[in-house]
Amino acid sequence: MPTPKKGPRLASSPAHERLMLANMATSLFQNGQITTTLPKAKRLRPLAERLITFAKRGDLHSRRRVMRVIRNKSVVHILFTQIAEQMEQREGGYTRIVKIAPRVGDNAPAAIIELVTEPVAKKAVVKEAEAATKVAEEEAPAVETEVAEAAEAPVEETAAAEAEAPAEEAEKAEKAE
Repeated sequence: MPTPKKGPRLASSPAHERLMLANMATSLFQNGQITTTLPKAKRLRPLAERLITFAKRGDLHSRRRVMRVIRNKSVVHILFTQIAEQMEQREGGYTRIVKIAPRVGDNAPAAIIELVTEPVAKKAVVKEAEAATKVAEEEAPAVETEVAEAAEAPVEETAAAEAEAPAEEAEKAEKAE
């Protein structure tokens, strides 16, 4: 039998792993957070985020695709009504994995995987960058006119200076005489 290409499975077979992840996703959406081992949490994260993305779409096809994984209709309803509404402004990163102390029985690395429910706020750096872009756009036409005027001004100034230079030399010559 060929070995799986994605590395070792969490359980004995791919079907068992799929069912295990579906049960963990159901518990995650039902309770908001679950405590599990770190490898299981890392394998659950992409599945849960993909299901939330389907829920954000909200159409019938997305609901049916989610129902393939999560068999509990009440949990699917919660996912599509409450969780998708909370995640509407968020463009990804719907879950958070927090490492905790190893499990007592077998010393396995444990973690908490939870839904991120905090509202999304734009970072100050983004606001500063947007403000700088606006200022640069406003100053760009002014700078272009100044550059055009500056390009014409030296030509006029040099012509005027050349015209004044012989006149000044003539005056100095008359005073010297």
